Amino acid sequence: MSRMTGAERILAACRGEPTDATPVWFMRQTGGSLPCYLALRELHSVLEIATTPSLCAEVTVGAADVLGTDGAILFADVMLPVQAMGVALTLTPQGPVIEHPIRTMVDVDRLRAVDVAADLGFVMEAIGLADDALARRADRPALIGLAGGPFTIAAYLVEGGPSRDQMRARRMAHAAPEVWTALLDRITATIVDYVAAQVRAGASVIQVFDSWAGTLATADYERLVAPWSRRILAAVRAAGAPVIHFAAAGGHLRESLAVGTDVVGLDTAQSLVEARSQLGRTPVQGNLDPARLGAGWTVVREGVAAVLDANDGRAGHIFSTGHAIPRDTDPTRLADIVRLVHDRSATGRDEIGVPA
Repeated sequence: MSRMTGAERILAACRGEPTDATPVWFMRQTGGSLPCYLALRELHSVLEIATTPSLCAEVTVGAADVLGTDGAILFADVMLPVQAMGVALTLTPQGPVIEHPIRTMVDVDRLRAVDVAADLGFVMEAIGLADDALARRADRPALIGLAGGPFTIAAYLVEGGPSRDQMRARRMAHAAPEVWTALLDRITATIVDYVAAQVRAGASVIQVFDSWAGTLATADYERLVAPWSRRILAAVRAAGAPVIHFAAAGGHLRESLAVGTDVVGLDTAQSLVEARSQLGRTPVQGNLDPARLGAGWTVVREGVAAVLDANDGRAGHIFSTGHAIPRDTDPTRLADIVRLVHDRSATGRDEIGVPA
C-alpha cells in the first residue's frame, strides 16, 4: 500500500477501510505543555486563544506539527455555543462554571436562539485558517472539529459546573421531563447548526464529546438523550463528514452510542477486544490509559502494544487515549508514541528503540 497522509489514514479508518498504518491523535493534544501553547498563554487567556481565529489556528496546527499526529483537533471548548446562547460562564481549571444555572422552564425560555455564522463565526474562521495551513503539509493531518453532546452540555447548565454524578441534571430529567425536553431541544438545535457549519468551513471529522453520558443507565440514555444525540450525529454525516461519538465510562452504552455514528470512542476502562466483537464492523477509537504517559517508556510501550494487539490488525481503528491527556504530559513522549504506533502497526516491529 502506498504511503497515506494523516487525513487519508483517519478518513479511511472512519470508513472501516485498510490503512498503511494505524492513525493517531490524542484527546487534549492542543494546549497543555506544548511550547507553542505555553508561549501564547503568557500573553492570552484560554478563552482569548479559543475565540481569536489566528491564535486558535496556530495552536491547532502547531500541536500536530510538534507531535506528528494524523489528526489536528481544533482548540475549542464545548461550551462556546452555550455562551452564544446568552449563558454567562467562567472557564476555570476545574471546568466551566455557570453564573445562573438552569432550574425552570423560565430559565430555558431565556436561552437565546443562536445564529452560528454571526455568533460563532470566529470558530469557522479558525477552521478555515487551520485547514489552509494543514493543506500545505506533505503528510497533511485531518482537521478534527468538535462539539459537546446534549447530555453533557445540559448537565453543565443544570448543575452549574463540574459534577461528580450529575445528580441534579438526572433528577430534572425524571422529575421535570417537559423542562428537560425543552432544554435538550434548544441545545440540539444549536449544535446541529454548529457541527454542520464546522464541516462546511473545512473540518474533516467531528468528534461529539458526550463525556458525562456514562452516568446514565442504558434505558435512561435511550429515552432521555439518544433522540437528541442522533440528530446531531445525523447532521454531521449529512454535511459530508464522519463523526466520532465518545462518552467516558460509556462501556454499557456502546451499542446505543454506535447508532448513527461512524466511530465509537472507547474510554480507558473498556476492553477493545470486547468492543470490536460487540460492534462488528463499526470502527472504534482508543484507548491507551493516559496515566501511562508519565510512568516511563517501558510502561508506555507495553500500553501501546496492548492496544494494538487487542485490535489485532483489523481495519477501522484510530489510536488515541481513552481520556484527555494530562496537561503536564511531555510532548516528546506523545511524539514517540505516534512514531511507535505507526511503525508497529505498519511493520509489526518496534523500530524506535528507547527514547531519551
